[in-house]
Amino acid sequence: MRHFTLGDFDFALPPELIAQHPAAERSASRLLDGTGSAPVDRTFRNLPSLLQPGDLLVFNDTQVVKARLFGEKPTGGKLELLVERVLSGSEVVAHMKVSKKPVVGTELAMDGGFTATLLGRWPAEDGPLFRFAFSGDPYALMERHGHVPLPPYITHADTAEDAHRYQTVFAKNPGAVAAPTAALHFDQALLDALEARGVRRASVTLHVGAGTFQPVKTDDIAQHRMHSEWYEVPPATRQAIADLRARGGRLVAVGTTTVRTLESWARSGQASGDTDIFITPGFAFREVDVLITNFHLPKSTLLMLVSAFTGYEHMMQLYRHAIEARYRFFSYGDAMLLARQP
Repeated sequence: MRHFTLGDFDFALPPELIAQHPAAERSASRLLDGTGSAPVDRTFRNLPSLLQPGDLLVFNDTQVVKARLFGEKPTGGKLELLVERVLSGSEVVAHMKVSKKPVVGTELAMDGGFTATLLGRWPAEDGPLFRFAFSGDPYALMERHGHVPLPPYITHADTAEDAHRYQTVFAKNPGAVAAPTAALHFDQALLDALEARGVRRASVTLHVGAGTFQPVKTDDIAQHRMHSEWYEVPPATRQAIADLRARGGRLVAVGTTTVRTLESWARSGQASGDTDIFITPGFAFREVDVLITNFHLPKSTLLMLVSAFTGYEHMMQLYRHAIEARYRFFSYGDAMLLARQP
């Protein structure tokens, strides 16, 4: 089998194709149908006709929290926190952007009038993240005083539109700092059309972390270490998948986070926990048959995942077509429909 390096997943993307705002309507996005040998241009509203009665759509129902918080040190120095995970009680784990790191025990004055006390690094003394104790309920404080954690390639400050559109219509379990973007294309009318078609639905939860944007820095991709994220495959979904296999339908994963959740469960046998699964070409998929996904960054772990799923050469062909046809890329961009390579 071919040995892939980081450069194999690079491509030239015109900056104007990076979507800065969502489409006027969720399901009005374009959909590149890559399930055949040649790409076909469609719209996302065509999805019901591309699926079969009895197929099972599996969504990630995580909810994006307003995890970006601003404040200052006792010295007056400005800082920014990006909450990655809420622990027990008032404790959180966060990325900290500041000119000089404060010492453990420092009480930070956060915008909105609450405080965050630095408790140490996480998950160990040399860990990359920081543990804080907030002076109130973290979820309530983030909702009241936080900002939508838009990805680094979206250049505008968050707005009321982002609070609405950088969130799926079925989000219910708060904890993500990035949206499961393939699911942003679904609106209620499309969900109703899928149900009328006989396509069934189930949900998993994976709280997407900021590490999803973490660049791969090693030319040998096998040396890359993935960030860890919490997931759950609830009993109802496990039963829906068992029923699907019994009747011979296809499991259609909405987004790479759903893929990572289902394949982590398939390998570990654990229905909930932390996963740092890294899917690259050569990976043997056990659960997912069809994938709906957005277009991903050059050299990203997500591009490696979709290349593993549908085949490297086919994926590169689809990306070349998408650039030539002026598809919109990344979180607020268009989508593609992929079949697992035999």
